[in-house]
Amino acid sequence: MKITAIKTQVVNAQLRNWIFVRVETDQPGLYGLGEATLEFQTRAVAGAIEDLALLIVGEDPRNIEHLWQVMFRHPFFKGGIVTMSALSGIDQALYDLKAKDLGIPLWQLIGGQARTRLRMYDHLGGGSSDSVYNSAAADSFRVKAAQSKADGFSAVKILAVGKTAPLDGLKALKEAEDLMAAAREGAGDDMDIMVDLHGRTTAAMAIEYARVLAPYRPFFIEEPCQPEDWQGTARVAQSTHIPIAAGERLVHRHEFLPLLQAGGIAVAQPDVCHAGGITETRRIAALCDTFGVTMAPHNPLGPIATMVNIHLGFATPNFLIQEVMRADVPWRDEIVTGVTPIIDGYVSPSMAPGIGVEIDFAAAEKHPFKEVRPIQWYQHDGSVADW
Repeated sequence: MKITAIKTQVVNAQLRNWIFVRVETDQPGLYGLGEATLEFQTRAVAGAIEDLALLIVGEDPRNIEHLWQVMFRHPFFKGGIVTMSALSGIDQALYDLKAKDLGIPLWQLIGGQARTRLRMYDHLGGGSSDSVYNSAAADSFRVKAAQSKADGFSAVKILAVGKTAPLDGLKALKEAEDLMAAAREGAGDDMDIMVDLHGRTTAAMAIEYARVLAPYRPFFIEEPCQPEDWQGTARVAQSTHIPIAAGERLVHRHEFLPLLQAGGIAVAQPDVCHAGGITETRRIAALCDTFGVTMAPHNPLGPIATMVNIHLGFATPNFLIQEVMRADVPWRDEIVTGVTPIIDGYVSPSMAPGIGVEIDFAAAEKHPFKEVRPIQWYQHDGSVADW
């Protein structure tokens, strides 16, 4: 069996463009699907997929580890976020292809079931961009948290910290506390609430936010510092009893190692579309397990990524909970079919071969690539802020 082509399909999903990857073979009807979605730089990722294709077209797609090493090592310069996202999408497609060839679901190929059901967590408003990024009002948080609970979820993520200065005052802290209090009121005491700081804060300011959020018992605080500041993240972890989560912008197990050695995180959040696909995410999970750290993979992306994460969760012993954006666009289920339904906040293992999904390419073409500018924030003095 040989790889004959690697193709991309870009679908605009408002806040971001989904990048779907298709690995084709010389076996009639046998192909694999993956996702390489990056929040920005869509054309760069699509181009990187073309570049990596030059290295593996003509090879046997079943030799996944060998092909991963070729794509990672043979370009000489190891990949950053663009190249690793491209590699990740191809890697997922290779696993899909191999599992289809064997006639088994992906979770079976990567180790079998480690659990019988998988816990999912919601975003306010189901993950619509307006609800997540543009509804920072207590009434909105209260109502939307209650709706997630009514929809069967036992956990929800919120962005209670808005644009914040490196050192901010009482007003910013009070606003974050009010949003967290409203979410807790809507969710009740029996629902877990994660708070995403989105890398917006310095370590010093994250410690201040943790103090005002702590009485409302967050399940974890996510990405308190920028990804390169692992020392700052560790300082935050040492200052609070709230578990710290991070890792969505890290692209290799070597980048997780300093965080783990410093005791900086209780929860690891690699993104299977950025961190080297299934191959490297499994290595990250094993590394984290060595340090007693659990897995809650990052996933605000498309439906293929969601299903890949679900399969990984079923086969990963130290899995905790899975993020999903279920309402980012109303036509999500028209593009990709086969995504496992969420029932009472959990999913069951898919029994379909491979990842278990199919793309309706005709429906996808109704939502072609569009320029998507990243959100741009500035401080009150005009200096650049992280969003």
